[in-house]
Amino acid sequence: MVRNEMKIGLFGIGLDTYWPQFEGLKERLEGYLQTIEDRISIIHPHVINAGLVDNVDKAFVAGKLFSSEDVDVIFLYVSTYALSATVLPVVQRAKVPVIILNLSPEAAIDYKHFNALGNRTSMTGEWLAYCSACPVPEIANVFNRTGIAFHQVTGMLHNDPECWQEIQEWIEAARVAHTMFYNRMGCMGHYYSGMLDIYTDLTMQTKYFGGHFELIEVDELSARRNEVSEAAIIERVKHFHDVFDVMNDCSAYELRRAARTSVAMDSLVTGYKLGSMAYYYMGTGNAGNEDAISSIILGNSLLTANGIPVAGEYEIKNAQAMKILDSFGVGGSFTEYYAMDFAADVVLMGHDGPGHIAISEGKTKVKPLQVYHGKVGKGLSVEMSVKHGPVTLLSVVEKKSGDGLMLLCAEAESVPGPILEIGNTNSRYQFSIGARRFVNEWNSHGPAHHCAIGVTHIASKIKKLGKLLNMEVVQVC
Repeated sequence: MVRNEMKIGLFGIGLDTYWPQFEGLKERLEGYLQTIEDRISIIHPHVINAGLVDNVDKAFVAGKLFSSEDVDVIFLYVSTYALSATVLPVVQRAKVPVIILNLSPEAAIDYKHFNALGNRTSMTGEWLAYCSACPVPEIANVFNRTGIAFHQVTGMLHNDPECWQEIQEWIEAARVAHTMFYNRMGCMGHYYSGMLDIYTDLTMQTKYFGGHFELIEVDELSARRNEVSEAAIIERVKHFHDVFDVMNDCSAYELRRAARTSVAMDSLVTGYKLGSMAYYYMGTGNAGNEDAISSIILGNSLLTANGIPVAGEYEIKNAQAMKILDSFGVGGSFTEYYAMDFAADVVLMGHDGPGHIAISEGKTKVKPLQVYHGKVGKGLSVEMSVKHGPVTLLSVVEKKSGDGLMLLCAEAESVPGPILEIGNTNSRYQFSIGARRFVNEWNSHGPAHHCAIGVTHIASKIKKLGKLLNMEVVQVC
C-alpha cells in the first residue's frame, strides 16, 4: 500500500479590485500568508501553498492544484474581505476538510496612528489589512448551504500561543487521520468465542478510518517460526534482557520459545506491511499453533512499543484506538477494568498479553505464568504500569442500532500505589469526577470492555480528529 506523506494545502484570499486602489496592500497580505506557511512548515514540512487567491480564475487553478497534489487538509487564511466565489471552487475541487484561519495581524489596530494618517485612502487600506473577520460569515454561509464541513481558528498572527496551539492540534489530527487511512491492520485468528461486545463490522471501520484489513492464518505464523535461525533466537533473547526486566524464574526454554515467535512475528508484520494488529487463537488440537500463540506476548509488546500496536482477543476496535493514540505519539496500551479501589477512589485497569512498554513506569517485568487465565497454554507474560501522570483513555464504539462509530475518551491521572503483581499490565487511575461516576458514565455509552490508554491529556486533539473523520466524540471527563 502507498504510504505517501500527509500534505497540507494552504491558500489566502483577497479581492483583486483592491490592489490598484491601495498601494502595498497585496504585498502586505502575501507577507502574512508567507508567515503562516513558515510557521506551519515547522509543525509539518509538506505544505502546498496556492498563494493569494483573489479572483474566480485563480480559485479554479488552486482547486486543481490541491486535487492533483492529493492534499489531506486545507488551511484557508482569510487576510481581508474576499468574495465567497473565490473560495468555493477551491474546496469543492479538493474535497478535503477545511480549516478557516481568521487571524488578525495584531491584537488591535493602533487607533491613534490610524486616525492620524489623514489620507482616507491610506486609512481604508490600513483597515483592510485588519479585516480578516469580515468575510468569515459569508464563507460559512456558503459552506453550510453547499454541504461543506468547515472548522475555524480565530486569533492573531503573532503573539497568540493559544491560537497556534489550536492550529498545531489540527495538523496533528490531520496527520493521524492520514495515518489511519493508509494503515494496514492484520487480523490473525478469530474472536474470543462469546465476547459479543468486541465483534465489529470491518466495512464500517473502513468507512470511517479507511485503511485495509489483512486476514491472516495462524498457520502462517507457525510456519514462519520453523524458519527462524538459531542465531536470530540468540540475538532476540539478548534483546529481551536489554529491554525487559526478566525475572530469575523465567526459564531459558521459555525465553527461546518467545524469541522464536517474536522474530516470526516481525517477519509476518514486514511481509504484510502491517501498521497494527489484532489477534486471538485457541490453538487447541494443533501443537504448532498453540506453541506460537502461547509464546507471543513478549514479541507483541516489542511491536507495540515500536509503532505496531497489537491488541489481544481479536479486539479490532481497540487496535484502532491504540493506533490512534500511538499516532498522536502518546502510546496506547490495551486495558480493561480490573477492580475498583473505593478507599483510594481509583479504578485499577490492565490486561493480560502485550503492553505498550514504551509508556511503562520503569522497566517492564517479564514473569512466567503457569496458566493464561481463560486461555490455552502457559508461558511468559509482561507486568507493567503506565507512567504516572496525565493519561487519556480512548475507545472506538459502535453506536446503537448500527448507527455508525463514535470515539469515547476520558482524561485521568495514572497514580502510584499498590498493583496486582500477577504478570499482567495494570495501573491505578484517578478521575476528576471520581471513580464511581466515571465508571457509570463511561459504561453508559456502551463501549466494549476494552479501551486504550496513552500518556498526557489529548482529548482536544481527539475531538479534532473526530471532526476530520466525521465522527461523534464524547468526553466523559
